[in-house]
Amino acid sequence: MSQREPAMSPSPGPATRYAVAPAAPGGLGQDVPPDQLMRYLEDLGHWRDRRKAELDALDQAALQAPDGDALTSDVLLSMTLWQAVAGRHDLLLAAWDSGRLDEAGRRHVVTLIWGRLDQSAGPGGMAVTVPEACRLSDSLAGSLRARLRLDGAEPDVADRLQDLRQQVERIRDQVALIPTEQRLSGSATLDDLDRRLSDVTERARRGADVGGLIPPLELAAATAERDLIVAASARDRARGEHQRATARRAELAAQGQAVRALAVRAQSNVVPAPTLGIPDVLALGEVPSDPAALTAYQQRLTLVGQALDQAHRVYAAALQAHDDLRRRAQGYADRLAAAPQRARDDVGPLLHRAEAALAEVPADLDHARSLLAAVDGYLQPRGEGR
Repeated sequence: MSQREPAMSPSPGPATRYAVAPAAPGGLGQDVPPDQLMRYLEDLGHWRDRRKAELDALDQAALQAPDGDALTSDVLLSMTLWQAVAGRHDLLLAAWDSGRLDEAGRRHVVTLIWGRLDQSAGPGGMAVTVPEACRLSDSLAGSLRARLRLDGAEPDVADRLQDLRQQVERIRDQVALIPTEQRLSGSATLDDLDRRLSDVTERARRGADVGGLIPPLELAAATAERDLIVAASARDRARGEHQRATARRAELAAQGQAVRALAVRAQSNVVPAPTLGIPDVLALGEVPSDPAALTAYQQRLTLVGQALDQAHRVYAAALQAHDDLRRRAQGYADRLAAAPQRARDDVGPLLHRAEAALAEVPADLDHARSLLAAVDGYLQPRGEGR
């Protein structure tokens, strides 16, 4: 195997009982050395293979469990996450191209690692990165193992307590990402897990039997980590929606200003002029942060956009009608210039009156239209088309 080709065949991987998400290198937009990328792709491939085998076993156990129906949603979520990561891993291998990459190519690979997976791949439109999806998969797998109590699935107490401590620290990192005003519940959950883990650890140190205390704690920690990752994804999606709504609001504000200027032109230059109302998007207030309020706000933005488009069409049509009548009058003038003198004497005054009506400010479109209709009626029988 070439030194620059990730080993994609199954391997024992890290010395852990179950698949553990590998640490992803770099960050979005960064360049990462080729050896780090190669190692990550190898580790991700091993994680992918091991997790698939674990999920197959968990799925089979869930089907046979008395309360299997209660596990269905987590099993499906686990499978969906694995599929999303597996699909992105395939793309990563294609982009890696055996390591034949320049800096731009490496940055593209890093973007695939840290960019959001297709939202449709996650439940409820969840948008997560590859590292987040792997960590959430680890958490779900641990939760399912604890709930199913698979025979021979439990490592010794020291290993389980060490895994729990690492999980609680990951939860601590997730809680720190929650906005301060929304952190109370997450902090309370973290404090409770930390207290329970410290208590179990101390009991185990003194030699007490803690076998009955660890599974509920593992389940609570796995559930908390899963919920925090899902909530972080929802916040990230909401931030994106907020940014899009803010940009759309600015676009509609500029569009509204332009449509109002168009309306002033139409009402100043033609009669009858439209009187269609023009909404002011600024009247909606600032873009809200609350997800439900943001959804309602986006719906109102859509209505404002539709109203502005309609107003634009109506006022532009009024000005276009003025221009069309002027071109029509000019066409009749060109035809009269080549017509017999008698025709010019008969219809010329009507045409001049129509031209004068169109030159007035504001121009009376109905009057001009009637005069031009008379000109047209005179010319048509004589073979003088428009």
